[in-house]
Amino acid sequence: MNLPDLLTDYTLRNVALGSALLGVTGGVIGAFTMLRRQSLLGDALAHAALPGVCLAFLLTGSKAPLWLLLGGGLSGWLGALAVLGVLKYTRLSEDAALGTVLSGFFGFGITLLTLIAGSGDANQAGLDKFLFGQAATIVAGDVAVMAVMAALGLGLVALLFKEFKLLTFDPTYAHTLGFPTGRLGTLLTSLAVVAVMIGLQTVGVVLMAAMLIAPAAAARQWTDDLRRLLLLSGGFGALSGVLGALISATQANLPTGPVIILVASGVLLVSVFFAPRRGLLWAKFASRRRGRVLREAMVRGVRP
Repeated sequence: MNLPDLLTDYTLRNVALGSALLGVTGGVIGAFTMLRRQSLLGDALAHAALPGVCLAFLLTGSKAPLWLLLGGGLSGWLGALAVLGVLKYTRLSEDAALGTVLSGFFGFGITLLTLIAGSGDANQAGLDKFLFGQAATIVAGDVAVMAVMAALGLGLVALLFKEFKLLTFDPTYAHTLGFPTGRLGTLLTSLAVVAVMIGLQTVGVVLMAAMLIAPAAAARQWTDDLRRLLLLSGGFGALSGVLGALISATQANLPTGPVIILVASGVLLVSVFFAPRRGLLWAKFASRRRGRVLREAMVRGVRP
């Protein structure tokens, strides 16, 4: 597939647009979760969305994406509140809280999915695709829903950029200034749920965490400035989504969601090795250069 195909093919265009929206939103919001050292939160939220998808199907009897995404979003949000509640009222560490919620919600979701599969309801066919995504089923209406959710998430980030920045880097100082750090933290977590909702149909609950982590981690290798980090992270996410959609379209049985994650992982690897200052090869080159300069200085110093 090439650019003309992207512009003219209905299915590919929708998949590419949906993947790009996921990449931008996941990249920007994932940057905050990464900087707050909550990268695993995205994994917990994505897995916590599965029982909501199943319950939405059981209650409505429909596989309409809007209802399933709303169910998944509500379930993911409840999972986030569960994590925050465990951290607040127990002595469990953050990783233990995340692991407990992730396992509990995901186990409940798999149980519901198994029950639905054995119910004999012919309409349930394909519901398990939410595990790894079903990008090929995205239509123009789904893209419109994704665009609204992306606009909501990115709009709130733009509106509350200064507050989120202060909360991310110095929450104690933000609290002393009178900012509602608790509510701001909950809002940031809720925005991660929005990103998960966008990604459920594209990459699924199992792979969604990568779209919150990989673009942000790649962008972090290139800059120390938050604004540039957000722009790069969103750009890397969008690039991964579109390239993944194009590559998967070249083969009939190549799944779009996993390919998008592979592209995002490739972007991260390139950044880790080749980014200026932080890249491994750059650091090795700089180390050799410093050693050479030091040796030359020592030679000049012993000359008469």
